[in-house]
Amino acid sequence: MSPSSEVEVVLPAALHARPAAEAVRAASIFTADVEVCLGERSVSARSALRLMSLGANAGATVTVRATGDDADLAARAVAEVLRAAQ
Repeated sequence: MSPSSEVEVVLPAALHARPAAEAVRAASIFTADVEVCLGERSVSARSALRLMSLGANAGATVTVRATGDDADLAARAVAEVLRAAQ
């Protein structure tokens, strides 16, 4: 079984184009599969369009999930980008 990691993030700003692109860059560094979840919806953190399609507004709590060899590092990196979203 592959390692997995999960991190909750309260978004300081809506998940629009700039933070979505930054999250994609962060996720692309790792081999782990990373997804961002809002409610029952989850999308790949490797797609800015899918991230924006979540419709996550400022103050929303999203969950970053990752599976794979570097899951912990990947989840934390994407979560950190989302925490710093402007």
